[in-house]
Amino acid sequence: MKLWDAQLEGYRDEARNMLQFLPALIQPDASLDARSRARQIREGFQTVTANAPKSAKAVATTIPGPAGPIPVRLFRPKGKARGLYLHIHGGGWILGTPEMGDATNERLADRFDLAVLSVDYRLAPEHPYPAGPDDCQAAAAWLLEKGQSEFGSDRLFIGGESAGGHLTLVTGLRVRDRLKAADRLLGLNLVFGWYDVNGTPSQAGNGGHPDMLDPGGLRFMVECFTPGMSEQARRAPDISPLYAPLAGLPSTLISVGSFDHLRDDSLFLAPLLACAGVDVELQVFPDSPHGFQALPTKMSAAFNQRSELWVERVMKTAGV
Repeated sequence: MKLWDAQLEGYRDEARNMLQFLPALIQPDASLDARSRARQIREGFQTVTANAPKSAKAVATTIPGPAGPIPVRLFRPKGKARGLYLHIHGGGWILGTPEMGDATNERLADRFDLAVLSVDYRLAPEHPYPAGPDDCQAAAAWLLEKGQSEFGSDRLFIGGESAGGHLTLVTGLRVRDRLKAADRLLGLNLVFGWYDVNGTPSQAGNGGHPDMLDPGGLRFMVECFTPGMSEQARRAPDISPLYAPLAGLPSTLISVGSFDHLRDDSLFLAPLLACAGVDVELQVFPDSPHGFQALPTKMSAAFNQRSELWVERVMKTAGV
């Protein structure tokens, strides 16, 4: 069984050579409380991302949320939207901003005439579960309600990276079950997501390969998101969507690197979706760590190209 094709095989040497440039999350003082440790990690992350370009086409605004207005970044297509795209940023539920997705979100709006909304959901540990998922559900509900009048479409993609991949799948399930709007979902774009917060084998160890993530950091993020919960409680499908009934979800793209500590979450999810009758595509990128798409490599270029080909295919199949 081959998990990647000859093209990606040819990019492996370059991918390995670039691992030395992979940024690492700061290791906080373990003696501090959760909020102080999370603050240290955020400050270190902001230092790494401070010079990342932001899109001039993004409009910063707010939408109604369960705990007050939710900040969002909105990208409008030039004309009537062919579809909607809810983007959910990553960051282990404890850090990150919508601006992290500006380049990709601008490209989605320009190339595919999608109205793209990136949601600044509430973060743990200050706002543990279910705050983040509730904000993401509110953003999906707003798009489904306002999409036709505001943008010209009510068909919705949802996509995100890392914890944003987790929240993408959780939000897709909520759209299906709570909003009763599965028929308006176009697709789920799950990028190295987190689907069993109790831990898959690769979360405990990725063979010693370089990665942004490490087992200790992963467990800290889980504790921030679900403080004091038992393993059984964390198996709830709304927390660990690997345990959810998956039938009735839309076309799904799953992308992950073979060196990612969250690799097995994707490898476990893909066949479960297929068994449930979901149109699922799995893309594994060899010798690639968590966050590999941010590195200037042929592997990351292939990731972008294949992600956009999937969007194009889904839109063509749906006739939008």
